[in-house]
Amino acid sequence: MGGELCSAGMGNGLLARIGKTWRKGEKRLNDAVARSRVGIYFKLEARKSCFTKELRAGLATFLTMAYIITVNATIIADSGGTCSISDCSFPANQTAAGPDCMLQPNPGYEACLANIKSDLIVGTVLSSMTGSIAMGVLANLPLGLAPGMGSNAYFAYNLVGFHGSGPIKFQTALAVVLVEGCAFLAISAFGLREKLAKLFPRSVRLACAAGIGLFIAFVGLQIHQGVGLVGPDPSTLVTITACANTDPVTGECLRGKMHSSKFWLASAGFLITSYGLMKNVKGSMIYGIVFITLISWFRDTSVTVFPNTPLGDTNYLYFKKVVDFHTIKSTAGAISFSNFNTSEVWVALVTLLYVDVLATTGTLFTMAEMGGFVNDKGGFEGEYLAYLVDAGSTVVGSALGMSPIATYVESSAGLREGGRTGLTAVTVGFCFFLSLFFIPLLSSVPPWAIGPSLVMVGVMMMRVVKDINWGDTKEAVPAFITMLLMPLTYSIANGIIGGIGLYIALSLYDHLVVLLKWLVEMRRRVVQEHNQVSATAGVELSNEII
Repeated sequence: MGGELCSAGMGNGLLARIGKTWRKGEKRLNDAVARSRVGIYFKLEARKSCFTKELRAGLATFLTMAYIITVNATIIADSGGTCSISDCSFPANQTAAGPDCMLQPNPGYEACLANIKSDLIVGTVLSSMTGSIAMGVLANLPLGLAPGMGSNAYFAYNLVGFHGSGPIKFQTALAVVLVEGCAFLAISAFGLREKLAKLFPRSVRLACAAGIGLFIAFVGLQIHQGVGLVGPDPSTLVTITACANTDPVTGECLRGKMHSSKFWLASAGFLITSYGLMKNVKGSMIYGIVFITLISWFRDTSVTVFPNTPLGDTNYLYFKKVVDFHTIKSTAGAISFSNFNTSEVWVALVTLLYVDVLATTGTLFTMAEMGGFVNDKGGFEGEYLAYLVDAGSTVVGSALGMSPIATYVESSAGLREGGRTGLTAVTVGFCFFLSLFFIPLLSSVPPWAIGPSLVMVGVMMMRVVKDINWGDTKEAVPAFITMLLMPLTYSIANGIIGGIGLYIALSLYDHLVVLLKWLVEMRRRVVQEHNQVSATAGVELSNEII
């Protein structure tokens, strides 16, 4: 029965007797659940698992991916969301705020951003909860879903731009995500998802993951979105900064470099995360964020997230509530199709679809292989429904103001704990639900606590570089250009276009050689046929003369 699958050895002594009693109770619980409709539906015995093991696996998965709650909200909030120039405050002697108020410190605009971030935290939690529970209940797979890293950075920094400085408005960008999700859902429904993924060169597919990782890490090193180690320079474009104070307009150091207390605190958090991952400690990403955040919550320090300003006072009062249920006010349903038919929109649509087809398909198969679900034909149980859930979650997420939703590789933590059924994913969804009631705490996580996690995500996404055939120039050059262009042009789309375009250009040589060989062969056959016809005609003419 289910309890026997999860039983452990027992010893002697008081602690052993307590452990024995606990294990007996756990065994009875597992047996009862295994025989119930829930156990039969999730196939606990068929997959050699048990209820308590699935709960532990779900908790492990949540701990490793919970960082996305604040990280995703911080990234998308950098776009400004639905905030506009009308939210900016201005002096009494002016009738309106200047157009640059959104790019410079402004109390009114910053207050709007604080509300937007709270909205986005709730949106992140709801979309992750919905996707994870649907994956568990419908596909019966132990996989957690949340807004994808990479897609959210592209959405915030390339489409909408920092505080709305990009080519597409936030509302239109959500419409792009909605259309992309519907297209993705149709592709999944017709079984074309895997076939489309195979159309793209393997080297470019691998380089995309690495390039997006570099892009995300670069974002995490900057001052507005991360630890502040990298900043602008008029001569070299970028340089090392970590300044105690910066120019609000240019971002340049006003005092010496490497004097930022926030940077050094972030570095300590990064080391904590790194040490945890070295020792395979579950939730290492969370521990680094929590360490930095707890210190940043103290007021009257150089690293406080609550400065002695009107906005800081307001945020601190909200933070002290600790428990509060926040209702989405601005980002849910903010979809708009105005100015949809532009070149920027279509490029964005293709780019998001490309990233989704490659990233989520690869992640699903990788997790299925790790869990032992893949059969001899290369498929796995629940594959079709898993694709539909993955794509459908993006549609739901767009309605909540989110970038595309994806299956998370952090699900591997739950698989290592023995999770084999959808109960693991349902547990992940329930944990996300509980976090809904702690929005005051989650919305008070500072950017310098998020930056180290973004850098670590970049480290993890670079692992695929080893699978690129660097000895083959035709594979290596497009892969390198793809990775290089993404961070240096601050655009994921540019990297994809550059890599695929260069691969096609290098492939033309092979196609031209094949074409020339075909033309030579055709000419040889035509000449041969012509000679045969001439010879036959000559014989017939000789016979007629005779």
